[in-house]
Order: sequence, then C-alpha cells, then structure tokens
Amino acid sequence: MFYLHHLFRSLLPLHNPVGFGVVDFLELFVALALVALVLAWPQLSGVVNRFASRTAWCMALLAILPVALRLLLLRTHPVPQPYVADDYSYLLLADTLSHFRLANPPHPLHQFFETFFVLQQPTYSSIYPPGQGIALAIGQLIFGHPWAGVVLSIGLFCALSYWMLLGWTTPAWALAGGFLAVIEFGPLSQWMNSYWGGAVSGIAGCLVFGSLPRLRDQGGMRNAILLGSGLGLQLITRPFESMFLVASAILFLLLFVRPLIRLAPIIVIATLPAMGLTLLHNKRVTGEWTTLPYSLSRVQYGIPAAFTTQPNPIPHRDLTREQQLDYAIQSSVHGNGTDTLRTYVGRLATRIRFYRFFFLPPLYIAALAFSLKIRAPRFLWVMGTILLFALGTNFYPYFYSHYIAAIACLFLLISVMGLERIDPTIAKWILFVCVAQFALWYTTHLIGDPSLWQYETWDAINYGDPDGRISINIQLAEQPGRHLVFVRYSSQHTFKEWVNNAADIDRAKVVWARDLGPGENERLRHYYADRTAWRLEPDARPVRLSLYSALAPEPVTEQPPAHQPPTRPHLKFEEVH
Repeated sequence: MFYLHHLFRSLLPLHNPVGFGVVDFLELFVALALVALVLAWPQLSGVVNRFASRTAWCMALLAILPVALRLLLLRTHPVPQPYVADDYSYLLLADTLSHFRLANPPHPLHQFFETFFVLQQPTYSSIYPPGQGIALAIGQLIFGHPWAGVVLSIGLFCALSYWMLLGWTTPAWALAGGFLAVIEFGPLSQWMNSYWGGAVSGIAGCLVFGSLPRLRDQGGMRNAILLGSGLGLQLITRPFESMFLVASAILFLLLFVRPLIRLAPIIVIATLPAMGLTLLHNKRVTGEWTTLPYSLSRVQYGIPAAFTTQPNPIPHRDLTREQQLDYAIQSSVHGNGTDTLRTYVGRLATRIRFYRFFFLPPLYIAALAFSLKIRAPRFLWVMGTILLFALGTNFYPYFYSHYIAAIACLFLLISVMGLERIDPTIAKWILFVCVAQFALWYTTHLIGDPSLWQYETWDAINYGDPDGRISINIQLAEQPGRHLVFVRYSSQHTFKEWVNNAADIDRAKVVWARDLGPGENERLRHYYADRTAWRLEPDARPVRLSLYSALAPEPVTEQPPAHQPPTRPHLKFEEVH
C-alpha cells in the first residue's frame, strides 16, 4: 500500500519532476503509441492485411472487443439504470417476451399504474414493436439481466459492420471500419448505455447493405435470405423507417442485380416471419391485426406525436397530470398545424448537427473526400439512400439517432471509402487520431474521474445516481417481504417517471403505483394486503422513502444542496421548436 500511495501521488503535477498531471500522462502515452505505430507500420501492415482476410476471426474479434471494453468499465460505470420512459417501456416489453407471451392481461386496478408509453387497455403492454424487446429478452433469459442483450447486440453490430464493408471494399479497410464501429458505437455510446435501442436496427442495416453488393456480384440463395432477414428485422424494430430501407433495397436490385426474377420470391419469403410476428403482436396487444400498439397509444393518449403532415391527435381517455404535460409538450413540438415547405426545410436543416453521432470529427475529412471523389453509380445510390432516410424521418417532429440506425453502416462505408481515396499517410493519421481520441476518453472513464468527463462530447455513459433510484432500490431490496410503493409527485414534477412495473405486476417483489389519494389508495392496499406499503416522494432532495400513512401531508420540494456533484444526463437527439 505504501508504494501504491506514492505511485498515485506521483501523478499529481506538483509531486513529479516534470509537473505532469493524469491527463498529461495520458496524452504523452497516446502520442508515444502513435509514434510507435507509425514507425512499426511497414512491418505491421502485412500482418494486418493477412488478418483482415480471415473473416471469421475478424468478426469474432470485433464482436468481443466492445463487450470486453464495456465490462472493464463496470467498476466506475456499473450496469446502466433505466433513465427515461422509453427505457422502462422497452424493459416491460422484454419482460413480457421473456414470459413467452406478446401481451399481458389488463390489471383490475390499472388506474394506479398509468405511465408513459404503456397501454393499460385492452392489454397491459409496451407500445413498441418487438425487435429491441427480443434482444433484451435474450439477455434476460440467458444472463439474467436485459442489459446483456444490449451488450450482445452492440458486439454483433460491430462484427456485422465489418462483414457489410467486405462487400464494398478491401478486407483491410473493412477491418478499419469495424474498429471505427467499436469506437463510435461501443462502450461509451448511448446505444450501449441505454435500453431503447440502436444496435438491433443497425444489425438489420448491415444485413441489407452487406447482402446487396453480394447479390450483385455473386447472386445466391443465402444472400437473398440475408437480405430478406434484414428487411424483416427492421420491420419488427423500426416499422416506419423500414419503408425507406425497402425502397432503397428495391432500387438497388432494379439497377444492379440480374436476374432479379429468381431472387425476388426468396427475398419475400425470408421477410414473412417478421410480417407474421408483426401481425400477431398487433393482434395480441391491440386486438386488431393491423393496428400497431404505437398507433393505439396515439388514439388513447395522444402520444407519441403524429407526423407533421397530420394534425395533433386528441386523447380519448383521461390523462394523469404528467401525461397531460407530456401531451402538451409533444403537441408543441409538433406545432398547431401541419407542415409547410418552410417548416419542413427548417427542421431538416436543424437536424444536420445530430449526424455528428455517426462521425468522429476527423472523419468529416473522409466524408468530404467521399462526396468529392466518388462518382460510381452504386455510391451515388448510397448517398441517395442517406438522403431518403433524412427526408423521410423529417416528417416526424422528433429525431433520435436510433431512428436512422439502419444506415449507420453506410456512414462507416463513407468514412472508409473516403479515407481509401486520400493520401495514405493522411488517412493513417486520421485513423490514429480517431483511435487516440477514443483511447483518451476511455482511459479517463476507466480511471473514474468525473471532473474530466464534463469536457466530453457525444458520449453518453451512465455514472452516479442522479435521480436517487439506485439508493431507493437498495433500500427496498434490504427490506423483507414484498412491497407496494405509492409515488407522490409534487406540483412541480415533470417527466421523470417512477411508476414502472414488471410484466406480471402481482408477482413482483415491488409494485409501483400512483398516489391517487387516501380513499383510492385504500383499495389498492386492500388488494395487496400482504405487502408493506410505502410512500415515495421523488421530488424531495434527497428522494424520500417512508412507510405509508394516509394522513401524511403533501410533500414539499427541497432544493438540492449547492455542493451536489454534477451529473451527466443521457444525450437527447431531438428537435424542440
């Protein structure tokens, strides 16, 4: 311990001969690593080229790498807690699927469990399609936690990014693109550290955009099946955006693939399982084969927001105060009327900055080289596909990175093809700078110093307990028996929802319910007579959990102390007007 103390003390600027701090040492290490790579590159290039041609080994490495890097961060950044209402809705979907059913029966006292993005009638179900939920359910069934499904889907996406790029460029550049996928969408990414998706739709895009050039060059039933599977996966993950993916694939097939007549039936047949699952999921959740849960939520609750070519929906059921607030906000983002050309173009322009999620800053040089130097028809089709997604998703008032996750591999393609067409020395240095940027921030997270993370941009990794949820869950877990928690919001409460429940509410250890007042609450207490009743006041500072008393006064919201450490919310890729 004596030696360790002096080792870490020596990292302070005033306790070592050169006056370096932690970040100074990190920067020096990165610089030395880059110099070593440059000097050793003539010998390493041959090894890299030979390894890049071993598809199975490369895919295995790229699948394992983001998983291992994120697991190494568990000491400073433990398993992410659900943060937003979308997270909780997807977790409900995963729990439902892990019970091998598509929907849950409505609860007889469902008014206590009203929350965001969850239907209470005709079934108790998430409003989202099953794709992301399947990934989470796999993690829950195999590893005991849904986040394992997130981690595995990121690993598979990175591996398939390399496989997709092999259809467009050389093995060495495909491997470089795979490593860029790890850097951009791996351990520090929002996709890795939340539950509402990105990688599953990205996998669908890899299957589609990787199989298309192989169909052009090789044909074959396997490639047709992969194409249909990718289209089907996108359908059950992002139904609206799947239309753009289908349109892009059809255009490519018509322009570049011959003979198409033999392949079309195979592609269609490969999509049928996803079509069947979509219809069955609709029927189980909404009672109608063709009514999406998402659409039924819009009818019942007025959210999610309608497309900008439609008027704001009108809720057809009573809303809680928080639901009314969410409806008002989403309606204001949508706007009172429908789209005009001016509002459409203005919204499209404001979204350009959010595409930064898919490019590290040095890669903008590669993107510029791609746009200026590549004129082949198939690459013009790539640009057309990106434009199609940009224009199509612009008809929805909100924007998040996972809406266009299916074309994430195309952004990687643009990066590597642009690098391939500029001076090799410049291309190598751009790649080195990308690696250095990632290495710097990853190491700071590994060390665990929050004071450094505030200077980060576009990474979104969880840390701390900003809402107090972890401490409340620990308190409840330490109490014997089963529990009923009445959540009492203050008049200043906004969107941080605490009412979230398992698929089988009655069998859960903890049931979270809205505080509807002493009279109504007694009905639920009688229904759960064997549970200890608690009252949670999430707007108090700190969050307050106490034994339930029907005579307790209304909570008073306390201001957080001035010395409270900073917290880092998840990034919100949205448009607010």
